[in-house]
Formats: sequence, C-alpha cells, structure tokens
Amino acid sequence: MLKKIQLLFILLILSTCCLAQKISGVIRDGASGESIIGAAVSLKGSKLATVTDINGRFEFTPDINPPFTIIISFVGFEQQEVAVTDKPVDIQLKSKEVKLKDVEITGSRVSEKQRESALTVESIDIIAIKECPQTSFYEALGSLKGVDLTSASLGFTVINTRGFNSTSPVRSLQLIDGVDNQSPGLNFSLGNFLGASELDVMKVDLIAGASTAYYGPNAFNGVISMTTRSPFIKPGLEVSVKAGERSLFETAVRWSQVFKNKAGNEKFGYKLNIFYLRANDWVADNLSATPDSKHDTRNPGGYDAVNIYGDEYYASSNFSKQPSTNPGLIAYYRTGYQEKDLVDYDTRNLKLGAAFHYKVKPENEIILASNFGNGTTVYQGDNRYSLKDILFFQHRIEYRKKDKFFIRAYTTNEDAGKSYDAFFTALLLQRASKTDIFWSQNYRSFWALPANNYFNRERNFPGYPQPPAFGSPDYAVKYQEYLDAINPFLLNNYYDSLVLFHGNARTYTDNLVNTAQNQIPFFAPGTARFDSALAAVTSGKSFTEGGSRIYDKSSLYHVQAEYKFTPSFMEIITGTNYRQYMPKSDGTIFSDTSGRTIKNYEWGVYAGFEKKVSDDKVKINITTRLDKNQNFDYLFSPAGSVTYSVNSNHLLRFALSSAIRNPTLTDQYLYYNVGRATLIGNISGYDSLVTIPSLVNFTSGYPNIDTLVYFNISPVEPEKVKTIEVGYRASLFKKLYLDANYYYSIYKDFIGYKVGADVTAYHSPVGDQITVTNIYRVASNADDIVNSQGFSVGLNYFIGKYFTATGNYSWNELNLRGSDDPIIPAFNTPRNKFNLGFSGRDIAAAIGKKFTVRHWGFNLNYKWIQGFVFEGSPQFTGAIENYNVLDVQVNKKFTTWKTTVKAGASNVLNKLHYEVYGGPQIGRLAYVSVLLELN
Repeated sequence: MLKKIQLLFILLILSTCCLAQKISGVIRDGASGESIIGAAVSLKGSKLATVTDINGRFEFTPDINPPFTIIISFVGFEQQEVAVTDKPVDIQLKSKEVKLKDVEITGSRVSEKQRESALTVESIDIIAIKECPQTSFYEALGSLKGVDLTSASLGFTVINTRGFNSTSPVRSLQLIDGVDNQSPGLNFSLGNFLGASELDVMKVDLIAGASTAYYGPNAFNGVISMTTRSPFIKPGLEVSVKAGERSLFETAVRWSQVFKNKAGNEKFGYKLNIFYLRANDWVADNLSATPDSKHDTRNPGGYDAVNIYGDEYYASSNFSKQPSTNPGLIAYYRTGYQEKDLVDYDTRNLKLGAAFHYKVKPENEIILASNFGNGTTVYQGDNRYSLKDILFFQHRIEYRKKDKFFIRAYTTNEDAGKSYDAFFTALLLQRASKTDIFWSQNYRSFWALPANNYFNRERNFPGYPQPPAFGSPDYAVKYQEYLDAINPFLLNNYYDSLVLFHGNARTYTDNLVNTAQNQIPFFAPGTARFDSALAAVTSGKSFTEGGSRIYDKSSLYHVQAEYKFTPSFMEIITGTNYRQYMPKSDGTIFSDTSGRTIKNYEWGVYAGFEKKVSDDKVKINITTRLDKNQNFDYLFSPAGSVTYSVNSNHLLRFALSSAIRNPTLTDQYLYYNVGRATLIGNISGYDSLVTIPSLVNFTSGYPNIDTLVYFNISPVEPEKVKTIEVGYRASLFKKLYLDANYYYSIYKDFIGYKVGADVTAYHSPVGDQITVTNIYRVASNADDIVNSQGFSVGLNYFIGKYFTATGNYSWNELNLRGSDDPIIPAFNTPRNKFNLGFSGRDIAAAIGKKFTVRHWGFNLNYKWIQGFVFEGSPQFTGAIENYNVLDVQVNKKFTTWKTTVKAGASNVLNKLHYEVYGGPQIGRLAYVSVLLELN
C-alpha cells in the first residue's frame, strides 16, 4: 500500500513540472454588468474547461500558447466565442432563451454529473443558499427532488434519498470539501450540527442512489457533498445575524484575506469562520400510546406513552385469569418520566473553522484546515439522547491541482461530553426509588388494604355481574362469560371510580418508604430531590459506573489520493484510500472493557474510465472499486453508464450501479446495556440463544425445557445493492427545463438485529428450571432479498428576467416480495411527495415615472408529504400523518451599505406535524436576518 501511495505521489509531482501560460478573465451580464457565477469557459477544440467563481472570474492554463479561441456559455445567455491573446479578458454576455447544455465542463465529478451524469444529482449554489426560505440551507435540501428530510429536534436534521430513512443515516455519506463528516463512534453524520457554517458554504451537491465507486463503502443510498469557499474567492469580511421565534439567535462571521507575490499573483490566503446558534428546541411531548402498548389511553391503570420513559413496565396477572378475585385492577403501568423533564432543550451550537491555502504554483496549492464543533441538542436513535456539550474536531492537510489530482489526509476526533441516554436515565431514577417488582407488589396490595378494600367496594356497585349457580346447566361456559363481563362492566359504568382508585394506588406506591427493602419515594420532577438525583445519574457516572452518561472519545484517520489522466482518447481517474477507526468508549458503547483496545481498518482502490464517441454525443463511463475491511472479505463495486445527447435540448441517460455498506462499528463491536436487554455487535457469531416466544411459553405454561427453541446467528456481513436507473433531461418550449428519472434497486444482506435469550436449562426434582442470564439484541443480516423502485420529475420554468417557477414530484415504493423477515429495515419513506415553488431574484421595477425599486427578491416553497409508518425502535414506531409546509422569505439588498435584509419563516402557517415518530411536533419558525458583505 505504501509503495502504491509513493508511486501516486511521484506521478502527481511530475505532472506539475511544466506550465504553459495562464489565461484569466471576468464574465459579466451584458445588461446589468454584474458578474456571472458558474459560467462555462472552454478552450475551443479541446476538452480543457473551467467555470467562473463567485466574482465571475476564471483562469486556467492551456497546453498551447495564445492566440487561441475560448467559448463562454451560461444558461439564459448567448454562447460567445472570444479570441484570446496574453491579456486578461472582460466579456459581457447577451441574454437569450434557456438551453439545456451548451458546453461540456470537465470540472469536478459532481459538476460533471450535474450536466451529463447518468445519475441523479440535485444542487443548490451560493445564491440559492442565501435566498432559501427555510431557517437554514440544510433544511432547504428537503425541497429538492427525491430528497427526504427528517427533524428529530431543532438541532438534529437528517437528509436521505431513495428510502430506508432513519434518524441514524448510516446509508448516506456526507462530505465537506471531500472530508467525511461522520461521527467516528456512531459512523454517521449528525446533520449539519457539526458541519460547515452557512456563511462559508459555496454549494451543496446531492447525488441520489448508490455511489460507492468514487466515494467509498458508505455511499449506499446517496452522497451529500458540501463545498466551502476558498479564501481566494471573494476575500474580505462577512457578518450575518439572525433572530426569530423560539428565542432563536444565530450569528456568523467569515474573514478571509489574500496575499500576492511581487509579480501580482495570488500566493497565500486564509479564512476564519465563527458560527453560533442558540434556540429553544421543539419539545417531544407525544403522550399517546405506543403501538406496542398493551392498553390505550383509557386504561385506568395507565399505558405506555411515546415520550414517557419507564412506563413500559406493567403488571396484569389478573387480567386474563381471575378478574373476580381482583376486579378493576386490570393492568397497571409504572409511573414514568416525561422526556421534557429529562433532557436539555436549550439548543446551542458553536462552530469554528480555519483554513490556510498556499499556492505552490498558480494551479497547485497546499491546504491546512481545522474545524471545531460544540453544542447541545437532542438525538434520536434506538432511544432519545441528550447530546450535551459534545465536542468534535477535524484536521485536514491536502495537496491538489484542481481537476487533476489531490492527496488528502484528515483526522476526526469526538468527545461525547456530558451526553446521556434519556430513556435509560428514567429507568435508573426508578430503580433508585424501588425495583419494578416491589413497585408492582405495593400497588396491588394497596387495593386490598382494610382501609380501602376497593375490591369489595366494586363488587357492591349496582349491577355488578353475578356468577351462575354452581352445577347449573352449561356452568363452565356461563362462568367464563361472568368473568369476561366484570372488567368491561366496571370500565363502562364506573370508569371514574377506577381512575380514582388507580390514582390513589399510584400515589401511595410512588411515595411508600420501606428502609428494609431500600424503597424510597419517587423522584418527582420539579423538586430538589429530583434535580439532585438526575444530576447524579447523568453527570457523575457512565454506564459502567451505574449512570447513564455516555463516554465516547473515538477517532478516525483517513488518507486518500486521486489522479486524473487525460490522454486524447479517454479520461481516466484512479484513486486509493485507507481509513483507521479508533473507537474508545470505556465500555459504555463498545466492548472495549477490561483494558481491551478496539481498532478497525479498511482500504479501497478505484478507477474510472470515460470515453466520448459519435461526435461526442455518446458518453460511456465505467468504474470499478475494490474494498477491504479487516473483518470482511474483498468486495467489488462495478458501475457503468451511458448518456446520449440527442441534440442541445435533449439528453437520455442509463446507468447500472452497485454499492456496499460495511457494518458500522456498533454493528461489529456494540455492547450497550439498556436495562431490559443488552445490544451487542456481531463479528464472530452467536450460538444457542433461545427465542423469546418459546421463553414466554415456558414461563407462562407448564415448564418443559424441551419446548425451548434454540437458534444460532452467523457473523454480520456487509449490505449490498444493485441499481438500474434511466433518465431524461430536456429544455422544452425555450423556457422549461425538465429532469426525470426512474430507478429500480435490489438489496441483499440488510443489517438489522435478532433478539434471543442466554438461558441455562436443567431438570430438577420439582420440575424443569431455567436461569436467564441476559436478553441479547444481536446485529445480523436479513435472509431475504427485497426491491425498491421510484420515479421523480423536476420542472423549472423561467418567466421573464426575474422569476422562476419550480415543481418536483417523487414516488417511492418498497417491494418485500412476500418476505416477513423482521430484519429488513423500515422503508420510512412517503410513497408520494411534491414541492411547488415560485421565486424572484434581484427584481427591479418602476413605480411611476421617477421612482424605481431595485434588488428585491422573494422565495416561496410549498411541500406536501404523504403519511407513512415510521419504524424506529419498539418505543418509536408509529404512523406519520400527511402533512404540508409552506416556507416563505422576502429580501432586499442595499448596495450602498453592502447589506442584505431577509425576513422569512419555515412552516409559516404553523402546521404542527411529526417528521419522525418519537420526535417533537414541528411548527413555525419565523426569523429576520441581516447579512453584511465587506468584500
């Protein structure tokens, strides 16, 4: 591996030895004189091309010396050819009707995909980021075609494409300047909570579907690639301030400076970024019964509520056996804790960044970058977690030549701070008061106390059912009818009395003191006792010490190199990468106990070949990748695509792709005791576990160890997917842009889990006996293969000079092929969804004969989501209802003051809705922002 990297490094150095003369210039709008961002500039008769930056500037170094001709094109403007000598050029374009494709751009692979790729690529640029109506640009990604957005809290938003959505997005990859933004321990990105400052983001490209070939094993369902601004692009000072509802306050500062050498060429640049957010988070207070609750909200003895934790335990020994003995007791659930009493909803987020760029040669630069993230928010996985004072560090060094090569190395380190499991915290608070068994015994005995004698009082209620006379005809049938009628009678006729009796029993049980049995009163929220106990459980002790605090100081190290060969007959990209994971949890998450150190490495090599034929109308692309993780076999991920440009207005595309997803560190090494079960990873397999149904049958019926059902679990393996995709892009009627695609995916070896008991069974003189050591939830693969398919279409209609109407529709469907394998992950994706938008940019309008308003803009986006079942953990599985959201903003640019003022609102009509079951209801968040740009 070292020899390969050394060879690549030598090739990269050799490639920079010879330089021709650099050509530069500026592209402007001929009508307004403003610079044009993203205009295509190519050398006539060559594949060499580039795009203009945020200042409308471009530069490249052709293989030949001037004079020669360059071609400039941009959507909405006439293509123009310009003869170039050795001086900088200043070109003004004339507006025209929109065209689909004017020139091939051989920039980064994402930019190329946007124009000619057989894959589906959605993007937002710096202008769209500034003008998005949502509270943040990351939320704005949810309005793109085929994109699903899930908010588990105000600080934790997840982006996903093509199904199998979850609050733990392990099937999507998020990059910032090519650096994986994942948490080293959890193996997925925490949205943009630890990402880039919005003020520094240049563009975001979202590639839907399998993209393992270039991006690695985790690009299973899609890639979110953010590009930040180089300090050489628009240097100076920028400051933004945003304030709004829910005590929202956000501010960001970006400072960049460029230094030139004596010849006047840019040589060194640096940038500094500060971002801070504070807000009151949405409160998760869903008190409806979970689908797993055995009783609904009308049960006098309680029920298992979604956002109350610890109320899952219930006793119902008399419900199905002898209600005549204990009438009205029915089932009673333990008093739990609401989430709002357990977590910190004061969301805070601080992000700091610094980058230093040195140009070794005009197109070659060395980059040193460092980023820091810190904050508090709520995260949802199997349980709900309070991420409190989490710390995140990333450091990168890179040597690159744009569109030619790069060598990149980075490290990511995290510290969970004072983070803790809210669900487990509730269980620990209950145990500190009394055990479940003592609580149940106290509750039941209270009903029979002589001072209460609730059972006899109920039997004396008027109309109380009476048993049939012993020995009467059909006695057995009538007696069972009598038993079945008791509790329904009480519920239908004396419900209020039952509620009173259960309330009294709950108060008595929660406050009972029994020093001999270590029973003390319930820790009631709002009291000093509760605050002290909560602090002791969450702050002072980790899982291994009897608390609920999570200890996580994991890290990862990554090295990657890539080189692009451009012979006249073909374009070839080759690359390699190596990654080392260093999980460190002190036994609170992983099985790194008793001094055990866990290390996990993976590496990969890849190559891509691209060829244009038939007068450049047909582009053929073939890629292949080989990956190896230390715990799994070699895996290949081939892909191929063909695009056909019918003419300048119509393009057809077809792709066959494949991807793999290595099991995460938690799938491999997890050891997480959640109280009533232990969640464990699985790289070695497990033997002789007992199924839970057979264990229940053993304990509820006549004990017979021969009825126990044993099973084995094979070691977990990587997931695999193969996808077919077809698409069509077109410019219709001169003003309408259309992009449509259909995909069909085949999934194999889904990673989920199986539940079993570790049991010791034996015969004894008094009958068969068992000892249950533990209940395990073990990572495992599904046996069955499933298919998913989907269709999406997006439309952009350009109206005059200032306005654009947009719309997109997506349809997704999972075909289980008759499988009932519980391991297959939840699809968690609406079958139908659509977005409608209307925007205006930099509007100028005359009012009367002497007054003209300028530099106004607005944006409206309406989103509709069809309801679906969100399947998370057993506690957080339920229905998401249909919902719709309208986001709006209006902005005004004051050129003299170099300031832009924007007022807007996410969900302006305040349509309260759930986006994830177990999470909060999302409502309106209105804001006003001010952006100052001293460039």
